[in-house]
Amino acid sequence: MAQPLKPKKVPMRKCVITNEQHPKMEMFRVVRTPENTVVVDLTGKVRGHGAYVCKKKSAIQNAMKKKTLDKHLEVAVPDTIYEEMLELLEKESNK
Repeated sequence: MAQPLKPKKVPMRKCVITNEQHPKMEMFRVVRTPENTVVVDLTGKVRGHGAYVCKKKSAIQNAMKKKTLDKHLEVAVPDTIYEEMLELLEKESNK
C-alpha cells in the first residue's frame, strides 16, 4: 500500500531587523561576498556571509537608519543596496 506524500518543509529564516520568521523565498538575502562587496542575492546561491531582511518598506528603512546590516555583515553597506531592495519591493507590489 502506498504511503501518502509528506508536505514539503518550507525553509524559514529570521529577519535581522524585525526578528520575525518568514519563509526563505519571501525575504531579501543580502550577502557580503569573499571580496567584501555587498550584493542583494535574488537566487539564494551567492557565496558569502548572508543576512535576511523581510520584504517590508519599514524594515528596510529601519535597517538603513540603524545600520543593522552593517553590524551583521561586518562591512559598510552602501545606500545603493537599500535603494535596490526598495525598488525590488516596489516592482513586486506592482505585479
